[in-house]
Amino acid sequence: MKLCNFASLDPVQRARGVKGLAGATKLDGEMWHEFQDHLSLLGPESEQLLHDLFTRDDDKELDFLRGDRVGIESGTALRVPSDPTEGTATVKVRRGQQFFRQAILSAYGIRCCVSGINAPGLLVASHIKPWCEFASERLNPRNGVCLSSIHDAAFDTGLMTLDEGLRIVLSGKLRGYFPQPAMEQNFLPFEGTRIRLPDKFAEPDPAFLEFHRKEIFVG
Repeated sequence: MKLCNFASLDPVQRARGVKGLAGATKLDGEMWHEFQDHLSLLGPESEQLLHDLFTRDDDKELDFLRGDRVGIESGTALRVPSDPTEGTATVKVRRGQQFFRQAILSAYGIRCCVSGINAPGLLVASHIKPWCEFASERLNPRNGVCLSSIHDAAFDTGLMTLDEGLRIVLSGKLRGYFPQPAMEQNFLPFEGTRIRLPDKFAEPDPAFLEFHRKEIFVG
């Protein structure tokens, strides 16, 4: 019920027609806005507190994507982007990335929004605006989409993007690798189709996607 109280404070949920419960207090509102306004700081901190409820081993990460139980796995399995100022992945960076991954994969129902693949080990919480260049958007759920590893690689390198209608666009450079049966099977069936939208958060930010089309997509 407390989570439903928080849902009543979430403009994303209200835009989706989810009203939540009306019992949210003034303190609930203050807490909600503080978390949203300081997500880059409080996201990793909240993930650390949750982590410590289950294990004190900072080399381990929690996996809440299994549905019926909490998994504890090696942190080395987590793909953590880095920039020149982060030569090694600190515990705080890994906690932030884990927070982002769990949020994005959960929002998309643990399915690639392009292909529908639902094997967690093959899925990536892909950033629209790059991790290394936009620190303020690293943990923003609207800066992420859930993609399979191959579609994440294509999206990250600009071989694939999304148009204003959230339809998949393939680059000429990617088409240059055709004909290759495996390549064609992974991309051509989805060209021009709309991605699956997330269940829990708003769809990707249009401004972020416009940046991707202009600055990352290779045309």
